[in-house]
Amino acid sequence: MPQIPEKIHELTVGQLSARSGAAVSALRFYEAKGLIGSRRTSGNQRRYSRDTLRRVAFIRAAQRVGIPLATIREALAELPEGRTPTRDDWAHLSEAWRSELDERIRQLNRLRDHLTDCIGCGCLSLESCVLSNPNDISGDRLTGSRLLPEHPPHPRPATP
Repeated sequence: MPQIPEKIHELTVGQLSARSGAAVSALRFYEAKGLIGSRRTSGNQRRYSRDTLRRVAFIRAAQRVGIPLATIREALAELPEGRTPTRDDWAHLSEAWRSELDERIRQLNRLRDHLTDCIGCGCLSLESCVLSNPNDISGDRLTGSRLLPEHPPHPRPATP
């Protein structure tokens, strides 16, 4: 990993990419989504403050555990004066995200456990399909998955 001298207080997009491990395209995407910021030089080149490295590390860690970018942006926006997240910020936010992640894990486990039912059928047309008809919510009216509306629209009159 390339080292950046301490006297350099701003990083180019290439330097930020090399140090953070994030692709240049990802950094531009993060910036477009308001997750990180840069200033422009007179030659219209991006320059990032050194603390952007910590911000990118925070974003990437949150993404790895499945936190959506919109949620990450909201969390970063709550920090005073847009400061870089600290270890305490991560601890606080990760605790808040824990129940959301636990629920996602429960849902994924349920889907995994019922996946063989779907594979056995192959066409999602089981009378009580746990993937396309969870809890058999349509079982009293219909069976299997639906690609078409239950009530077809009224035919349109022909135009002259």
